Amino acid sequence: MEMIQIVGLGLLATVLILVIKEQKPIFAFLIAASTGILIFMYLIGKIGGIIEVLEQLAESSGVQMIYLKTILKIIGIAYIAEFGAQIVRDAGQESIASKIELAGKVLIMVLAIPIISIIIETVMKLLPA
Repeated sequence: MEMIQIVGLGLLATVLILVIKEQKPIFAFLIAASTGILIFMYLIGKIGGIIEVLEQLAESSGVQMIYLKTILKIIGIAYIAEFGAQIVRDAGQESIASKIELAGKVLIMVLAIPIISIIIETVMKLLPA
């Protein structure tokens, strides 16, 4: 049912954008951006529920919370970079969207380095000398 609401909002915004775009392109962009923000705000509650479940799973399995938080930050950066790049792409600025995606990828690599090093250390301990 929620997906129908989101698709309905998207279709309504799309129709409005198609009608307005020829005469007022800035309003069309504002409708697109605000629709994206509305959908994102609607999903924040769902994301909070997912994070709670992941924290419970991490606690029950004995995974250190620092690793889970780092992975959640990585996922957050990926979603925010994608969201921001799509909004900028809607405004017709493809090159800036590409830079946002590049920045997101670099920040993800920076956050992933400690996890990658722990995985490599663990694998090296498991291998016979």
